[in-house]
Amino acid sequence: MKLLHLDSSVLGPYSVSRDLSASVVAKLTGDTSGVEVSYRDLAANPIPHLSGLTLAAAMGNYDASNDEATKADLALGGEVIEQFLASDIVVIGAGLYNFSIPSQLKAWVDRICVAGKTFKYGANGPEGLCGGKRVIVALARGGVYSSGPAAALEHAETYLTGLFSFLGVTDITFVIAEGVAMGDEAKAAAVKGAKDSISALKAA
Repeated sequence: MKLLHLDSSVLGPYSVSRDLSASVVAKLTGDTSGVEVSYRDLAANPIPHLSGLTLAAAMGNYDASNDEATKADLALGGEVIEQFLASDIVVIGAGLYNFSIPSQLKAWVDRICVAGKTFKYGANGPEGLCGGKRVIVALARGGVYSSGPAAALEHAETYLTGLFSFLGVTDITFVIAEGVAMGDEAKAAAVKGAKDSISALKAA
Protein backbone atom coordinates (compact mmCIF):
# COMPACT_ATOMS: atom_id res chain seq x y z
CA MET A 1 0.00 0.00 0.00
CA LYS A 2 1.32 3.42 -0.95
CA LEU A 3 0.58 6.53 1.08
CA LEU A 4 1.28 10.06 -0.14
CA HIS A 5 1.69 12.62 2.64
CA LEU A 6 1.41 16.30 1.69
CA ASP A 7 1.87 19.36 3.90
CA SER A 8 1.12 22.89 2.74
CA SER A 9 1.21 25.12 5.83
CA VAL A 10 3.81 27.90 5.83
CA LEU A 11 4.01 27.88 9.65
CA GLY A 12 6.58 25.10 9.97
CA PRO A 13 6.81 23.70 13.53
CA TYR A 14 4.02 26.06 14.67
CA SER A 15 1.54 24.53 12.24
CA VAL A 16 -1.48 22.69 13.62
CA SER A 17 -2.26 21.03 10.29
CA ARG A 18 1.27 19.61 10.06
CA ASP A 19 0.94 18.16 13.55
CA LEU A 20 -2.39 16.60 12.65
CA SER A 21 -1.32 15.23 9.27
CA ALA A 22 1.72 13.60 10.90
CA SER A 23 -0.59 12.05 13.50
CA VAL A 24 -2.82 10.66 10.74
CA VAL A 25 0.16 9.08 8.98
CA ALA A 26 1.47 7.66 12.27
CA LYS A 27 -1.95 6.15 13.01
CA LEU A 28 -2.30 4.55 9.58
CA THR A 29 1.24 3.21 9.40
CA GLY A 30 1.08 1.97 12.97
CA ASP A 31 -2.06 -0.02 12.26
CA THR A 32 -0.98 -1.43 8.90
CA SER A 33 2.27 -3.14 7.98
CA GLY A 34 3.94 -2.62 4.64
CA VAL A 35 2.79 0.94 4.04
CA GLU A 36 5.19 2.82 1.76
CA VAL A 37 5.13 6.55 2.59
CA SER A 38 6.12 9.33 0.20
CA TYR A 39 6.30 12.88 1.55
CA ARG A 40 6.08 16.20 -0.22
CA ASP A 41 6.36 19.53 1.60
CA LEU A 42 4.58 21.97 -0.68
CA ALA A 43 5.63 24.98 1.37
CA ALA A 44 9.33 24.17 1.73
CA ASN A 45 9.57 22.94 -1.87
CA PRO A 46 6.75 24.66 -3.73
CA ILE A 47 5.54 23.43 -7.08
CA PRO A 48 5.50 26.31 -9.57
CA HIS A 49 2.12 27.57 -10.62
CA LEU A 50 1.12 26.63 -14.13
CA SER A 51 2.49 28.87 -16.85
CA GLY A 52 1.03 29.51 -20.28
CA LEU A 53 4.03 27.85 -21.95
CA THR A 54 3.81 24.75 -19.79
CA LEU A 55 0.11 24.38 -20.48
CA ALA A 56 0.62 24.95 -24.22
CA ALA A 57 3.44 22.40 -24.35
CA ALA A 58 1.39 19.82 -22.46
CA MET A 59 -1.41 20.28 -24.99
CA GLY A 60 0.99 19.94 -27.92
CA ASN A 61 0.65 23.56 -28.98
CA TYR A 62 4.21 24.56 -28.13
CA ASP A 63 7.52 22.88 -28.97
CA ALA A 64 9.53 22.92 -25.75
CA SER A 65 12.46 20.90 -27.11
CA ASN A 66 14.77 23.91 -26.83
CA ASP A 67 13.17 25.39 -23.73
CA GLU A 68 14.94 23.85 -20.74
CA ALA A 69 12.80 25.62 -18.14
CA THR A 70 9.55 24.44 -19.68
CA LYS A 71 10.89 20.91 -20.12
CA ALA A 72 11.85 20.82 -16.45
CA ASP A 73 8.42 22.09 -15.47
CA LEU A 74 6.72 19.43 -17.60
CA ALA A 75 8.89 16.75 -16.02
CA LEU A 76 7.97 17.94 -12.53
CA GLY A 77 4.28 17.96 -13.43
CA GLY A 78 4.58 14.41 -14.72
CA GLU A 79 6.31 13.32 -11.52
CA VAL A 80 3.60 14.91 -9.37
CA ILE A 81 0.68 13.30 -11.16
CA GLU A 82 2.32 9.89 -11.35
CA GLN A 83 3.03 10.04 -7.61
CA PHE A 84 -0.63 10.82 -6.99
CA LEU A 85 -1.87 8.09 -9.32
CA ALA A 86 0.37 5.51 -7.67
CA SER A 87 -0.93 6.31 -4.18
CA ASP A 88 -3.66 4.35 -2.47
CA ILE A 89 -4.03 6.88 0.36
CA VAL A 90 -3.41 10.61 0.23
CA VAL A 91 -3.02 12.50 3.52
CA ILE A 92 -3.10 16.28 3.20
CA GLY A 93 -2.26 18.86 5.83
CA ALA A 94 -3.79 22.26 5.08
CA GLY A 95 -4.74 25.48 6.80
CA LEU A 96 -7.59 27.78 5.88
CA TYR A 97 -5.88 30.81 4.34
CA ASN A 98 -8.14 33.74 3.58
CA PHE A 99 -11.13 31.37 3.42
CA SER A 100 -9.51 28.85 1.03
CA ILE A 101 -6.60 26.42 0.67
CA PRO A 102 -2.98 27.60 0.59
CA SER A 103 -1.83 28.58 -2.89
CA GLN A 104 0.97 26.01 -2.58
CA LEU A 105 -1.66 23.27 -2.34
CA LYS A 106 -3.61 24.76 -5.24
CA ALA A 107 -0.45 24.56 -7.39
CA TRP A 108 -0.31 20.82 -6.62
CA VAL A 109 -4.01 20.45 -7.43
CA ASP A 110 -3.45 22.06 -10.82
CA ARG A 111 -0.86 19.39 -11.63
CA ILE A 112 -3.08 16.43 -10.79
CA CYS A 113 -6.23 17.61 -12.59
CA VAL A 114 -5.38 16.35 -16.06
CA ALA A 115 -7.99 15.20 -18.56
CA GLY A 116 -7.36 11.63 -19.62
CA LYS A 117 -5.33 10.92 -16.48
CA THR A 118 -7.48 11.69 -13.46
CA PHE A 119 -10.80 12.47 -15.19
CA LYS A 120 -12.34 12.29 -18.63
CA TYR A 121 -15.30 13.68 -20.49
CA GLY A 122 -17.80 11.18 -21.87
CA ALA A 123 -21.28 11.10 -23.28
CA ASN A 124 -22.72 11.70 -19.82
CA GLY A 125 -20.30 14.47 -18.86
CA PRO A 126 -17.17 14.34 -16.69
CA GLU A 127 -16.11 11.07 -15.12
CA GLY A 128 -13.52 10.73 -12.36
CA LEU A 129 -10.81 8.14 -12.87
CA CYS A 130 -9.46 7.99 -9.30
CA GLY A 131 -12.05 5.83 -7.61
CA GLY A 132 -10.57 3.48 -5.04
CA LYS A 133 -8.27 6.07 -3.51
CA ARG A 134 -8.69 7.25 0.04
CA VAL A 135 -8.13 10.91 0.92
CA ILE A 136 -7.75 12.21 4.47
CA VAL A 137 -7.42 15.96 4.99
CA ALA A 138 -6.09 17.40 8.24
CA LEU A 139 -7.54 20.91 8.18
CA ALA A 140 -6.80 23.68 10.66
CA ARG A 141 -8.95 26.80 10.84
CA GLY A 142 -8.22 29.85 12.95
CA GLY A 143 -11.86 30.71 13.46
CA VAL A 144 -15.09 28.75 13.61
CA TYR A 145 -16.51 27.92 10.20
CA SER A 146 -18.54 24.79 10.89
CA SER A 147 -21.52 26.96 11.83
CA GLY A 148 -22.43 30.57 12.42
CA PRO A 149 -21.86 33.66 10.27
CA ALA A 150 -18.46 32.54 8.95
CA ALA A 151 -19.75 29.21 7.57
CA ALA A 152 -20.44 30.73 4.15
CA LEU A 153 -16.79 31.76 3.89
CA GLU A 154 -15.36 28.24 4.29
CA HIS A 155 -13.89 27.28 0.91
CA ALA A 156 -11.25 24.70 1.85
CA GLU A 157 -13.31 21.74 3.06
CA THR A 158 -15.97 22.44 0.44
CA TYR A 159 -13.43 22.93 -2.36
CA LEU A 160 -11.41 19.79 -1.61
CA THR A 161 -14.58 17.72 -1.25
CA GLY A 162 -15.80 18.90 -4.65
CA LEU A 163 -12.39 18.50 -6.26
CA PHE A 164 -11.71 14.92 -5.17
CA SER A 165 -15.32 13.93 -5.85
CA PHE A 166 -14.86 15.26 -9.38
CA LEU A 167 -11.81 13.00 -9.70
CA GLY A 168 -13.89 10.01 -8.64
CA VAL A 169 -12.76 9.71 -5.03
CA THR A 170 -15.63 8.70 -2.76
CA ASP A 171 -13.65 7.93 0.43
CA ILE A 172 -12.86 11.43 1.74
CA THR A 173 -12.37 12.17 5.44
CA PHE A 174 -11.71 15.51 7.12
CA VAL A 175 -10.04 15.82 10.49
CA ILE A 176 -10.68 19.41 11.53
CA ALA A 177 -9.32 21.60 14.28
CA GLU A 178 -11.03 24.98 14.24
CA GLY A 179 -10.81 28.00 16.48
CA VAL A 180 -7.06 27.48 16.85
CA ALA A 181 -6.44 31.25 16.72
CA MET A 182 -8.99 31.98 19.44
CA GLY A 183 -6.73 31.55 22.44
CA ASP A 184 -4.65 28.78 24.00
CA GLU A 185 -7.58 27.04 25.63
CA ALA A 186 -9.62 26.94 22.43
CA LYS A 187 -6.60 25.74 20.46
CA ALA A 188 -5.82 22.95 22.91
CA ALA A 189 -9.44 21.77 22.88
CA ALA A 190 -9.57 21.85 19.06
CA VAL A 191 -6.35 19.89 18.68
CA LYS A 192 -7.45 17.32 21.28
CA GLY A 193 -10.75 16.84 19.51
CA ALA A 194 -9.01 16.37 16.17
CA LYS A 195 -6.54 13.88 17.63
CA ASP A 196 -9.38 11.94 19.23
CA SER A 197 -10.88 11.66 15.74
CA ILE A 198 -7.53 10.49 14.37
CA SER A 199 -7.27 7.78 17.01
CA ALA A 200 -10.61 6.44 15.76
CA LEU A 201 -9.53 6.24 12.11
CA LYS A 202 -9.57 2.79 10.60
CA ALA A 203 -6.49 1.59 8.75
CA ALA A 204 -8.52 0.46 5.76
